[in-house]
Amino acid sequence: MAEAISLKETRFYMRNVRTRMPFKYGAATLVSVPILHVEVIAELGDSTPARGWSADILPPKWFDKDPEKDYRDNVDDLIAMARAAARVYQETSARPRSLFGVWRDAYEAILDEGQTAGLNKLTSGHGSSLLERALVDAIGTARGMTYHELLRRDALGINLSDLHEELNGMEVFDAIAQKPSTSVSIRHTVGLIDPIRNEEIKPIERLEDGLPQSLEDYIKRDGIRYLKIKVKGDVDDDLERLRHIAYLCDRNTGEFSISLDGNEQYSDLEILLELLDRMREDSNLRSLYDSIIYIEQPFERSLALDPVLEGQIRSVAKLKPIVIDESDDDHCSFKRATSVGYTGVSAKNCKGLIKALANKALATKFTAETGVSFFMTAEDLMNLPVVPLQQDLTQIAALGLDHAERNGHHYVHGLDHLSQSERNECKLRHSSLYRTDGDLTRLDIRNGKLDLSSLQVAGLGLGVKIDSASMVLLEEWQFDSL
Repeated sequence: MAEAISLKETRFYMRNVRTRMPFKYGAATLVSVPILHVEVIAELGDSTPARGWSADILPPKWFDKDPEKDYRDNVDDLIAMARAAARVYQETSARPRSLFGVWRDAYEAILDEGQTAGLNKLTSGHGSSLLERALVDAIGTARGMTYHELLRRDALGINLSDLHEELNGMEVFDAIAQKPSTSVSIRHTVGLIDPIRNEEIKPIERLEDGLPQSLEDYIKRDGIRYLKIKVKGDVDDDLERLRHIAYLCDRNTGEFSISLDGNEQYSDLEILLELLDRMREDSNLRSLYDSIIYIEQPFERSLALDPVLEGQIRSVAKLKPIVIDESDDDHCSFKRATSVGYTGVSAKNCKGLIKALANKALATKFTAETGVSFFMTAEDLMNLPVVPLQQDLTQIAALGLDHAERNGHHYVHGLDHLSQSERNECKLRHSSLYRTDGDLTRLDIRNGKLDLSSLQVAGLGLGVKIDSASMVLLEEWQFDSL
C-alpha cells in the first residue's frame, strides 16, 4: 500500500571538492566542483515525521552545454531549479499523498517553469530528481524499509501505465531485480587526458597519493575488466589513443568489455562510422573493437532524436548498439529514441528514479515484444561518497544491472572530502564497500567489483548520519569559493 507524504521544509547545503587530477569529458575539464546536498523534513499520512537526503555534484557543461554560458551560469541554473523544485514539491504535497502522485504533478510543473526561464529539460529535471530522491529516502527511513522493499511493496505508489500506455499491466517489480544485487562490476572511466600507461606520467606530474593514477595501475591493482572510454570526434587523435589502450588490454589476461562515450561531440555520424570502420580494419584495434558493447550519446542532443537522422543512427546501430544519455531529458525520451534506432538508455539518479524505473520497464517490454535487445546501462555523474554514490549504487542494485560506470574513485582522493564523523561511519557501517589503508579510505574494488550488500538499509542506501554542520549553508556559499 502506498505511503502518503507531505513535504514541510527543505534545507540546502554545499560542500566543495577538488579533484586529484583533471577530468576531461567532452567540452569540459573538471578540477573543482560543489556537491549540493538536500535535506527534507516531511510528514507521512499518519503524522509520522520523516527526514531524508539527496545530493549531486554540479558539474560544468553536462546539463547545459550552451557555449554562451560559463560554469558559474551552469551552477546558478541548477541551484535555481533545485530551489524551484523544493517550492513546487511542497505545494504539490500540501495534501499528503503518494510519492508518485506528488512527483507526477511536480515534475511536469518544474519542467514548465524551467522552460519559461529558458532552461533545458535536463537542467530543470535535475531539481525534481533531488526532491524525489530525498522524499524516497525519507519514506524508507521513517518506515524502516529498504529502497528495494519500498518498490516491492508498492510503498511509493508508482503507476507505470500512467506514464506509458504500453506498460499497462506491468508493475514496478516486473522491471526490477527479484532481489537487489549484492555486487556490481565497475566500468572504469578513461577520461580524454587520463594517463594510459605509467611511462606517460612525467615525474613532476606523479601524484604518489596512495591511489592508482594510470589506467595500467587500475587494471593491475583493482582488476577492472570494464572500461568506458571517452572519444572526442577527432578520428586520428582518437585512434592513436585507442591504440595505447588496446595495447594495454592485449597485454593483460582476461576479457575486457568496452563502452565508447561521445559526450555529444559528433555533429556528423559519418565521422563516428569512420572511427568504427578504421578500428575494425586495424589489426592493433580489432580486439578492442570486438569488445565494444555499446556507444553512448555520440550526437549533440538537439540532433540526437531527429527523425531526419534515423538512417545514420541505424547505420551505426547495425555495428554497435547506441545509448542515449544527455538526450534522456524527460520521461518520454527513451520511447522516442527507440523509434529512430537507439536500443539503450542510461540510468543516472540525476535524471530521476521513477523515470529510470519506467525506462527499465519499457526496455523489458520492447525486448519481449520484438526479440531485439533493448537495455539499460548505469552511467556516472562522478558520484561521490556518501550521498550521491550510495544512493546511485542502491538504485543500480534494485535495477539488477551487472556493471556500472564509476569515476569518483579515480578523480577524487577517497573519502577525504567528508568530515571525520562521516568517514568513521562509512568505515563502521559500510566496511565491505570501503577499505582503509593508513590514512586513506577509498572504495574497496576487488577483482573489478564492488560489494553492495551493506546498502540494504532503511531509506535510499545511506545508513550513516550526514554531517550537515561540516557543510556550508547554500545561502552562505559563494561560487568563488571553488
